[in-house]
This record gives sequence, structure tokens and C-alpha cells, in this order.
Amino acid sequence: MPVPQASTYASPGEALRKAVERVGSQAAMARLVGVAQPSVWRWLKQGQALPGRHVLAVEKATGISRHDLNPVFYPHEVGAEASSSPPVQLEPTR
Repeated sequence: MPVPQASTYASPGEALRKAVERVGSQAAMARLVGVAQPSVWRWLKQGQALPGRHVLAVEKATGISRHDLNPVFYPHEVGAEASSSPPVQLEPTR
């Protein structure tokens, strides 16, 4: 069973900074997600998580996990290993 991994980055802001590096520039990130470059600058300046509506596109383009880019919308699943086991069959009450 796969064990959930801890975040690779210290914060969502750090994950976003790395994603911008991978696409090449703030302008390239802005084009990727369909916003103006100053929006990307503001996200970086404030150290905030990438807005949820952009996370999947950035994950696909950069390989940086959605869980790192925005852990509020995409939290790491701590109990994931328990959910993969078969359901328990209970005997009916008499």
C-alpha cells in the first residue's frame, strides 16, 4: 500500500516559486493559467498558495504536486492506506 508522502516544499508559496522557475518566468506562468503577470507576482510576493482553479494545469505542466501547490483544496490524504482495504462485512443483528 502506498504511504502518503510529506510535502516536498516548505510552504505552498515555495512550491509556487518552484513552479514559476520550471515554466521559465512569471509571464509564462500567467499565460499558462490565463491571468495577467502582476497576479503571479502578487501570489509570489504574498507567499500564498496557487489559487485552486489553476492547480491542476500547473501540476500537469510542472510536475509539482497539487498537494504542495494548494494543500487547502488538495490536502495530503493521511488515512489513504485505510481506505484501500476491503470493507468489513458485519453480521446482521438479531
